[in-house]
Amino acid sequence: MNEIAFVRDTFPFETVNEHKMTSSMTAANGGGTGGASGSGAGGKTVKPSGVPPTQPENLKRKRGVFSKDLRLMMYGFGDDPDPLPETVTLVEDILLEYITDTIHKAQDVASRRGKLATEDVMFLVRKDARKFSRVKELLAMNEELKRARKAFEVDEDKFALEE
Repeated sequence: MNEIAFVRDTFPFETVNEHKMTSSMTAANGGGTGGASGSGAGGKTVKPSGVPPTQPENLKRKRGVFSKDLRLMMYGFGDDPDPLPETVTLVEDILLEYITDTIHKAQDVASRRGKLATEDVMFLVRKDARKFSRVKELLAMNEELKRARKAFEVDEDKFALEE
C-alpha cells in the first residue's frame, strides 16, 4: 500500500487534495509518483472507498453543539476550568467523528432489517467491555426514567381529577 492510500484510508475525509499529498510525499521520498487508484495529481479530489461520509463541512455545521458540555466534562477529567477554544473544538470534532462512524456502522448492521435499533449499537461495542456495560447501564437508566415519568403523569392526572 502506498503512502497516499494509507493516509486516505486512515483519515476519514471524504475529499483529499491529492496534489498536496503527492507533492509532500514525493518530496519526502525523494521523487517518484505514486497516485491513488483512479486519480492523478493536479488537485483532483479522491473519495476513499469504504470510509463513511464524515465530511468536514458537516462537522463545521454542527460545531459548538457540545462545547459547553465538553468544557465541563474536560474540567471534570482534570483539564483547566477554562480550556482553550481550539482544544474544545478538536475534542468536539473527534466526538462527532466517532459518533458519526458508529452510527454509520450501526446502519450497516441494521440494513438487513431495515431499521436501526439500540441492539445494533450494542452489537458494535460488544467486544469493548467498558463501552458495552456503559450502554447497558444507560439503557437501564433510561427505562427507569420512563417508568418514573409515567408514574408521575398518572399521579398528576389523579390529582387533577380529585380537585
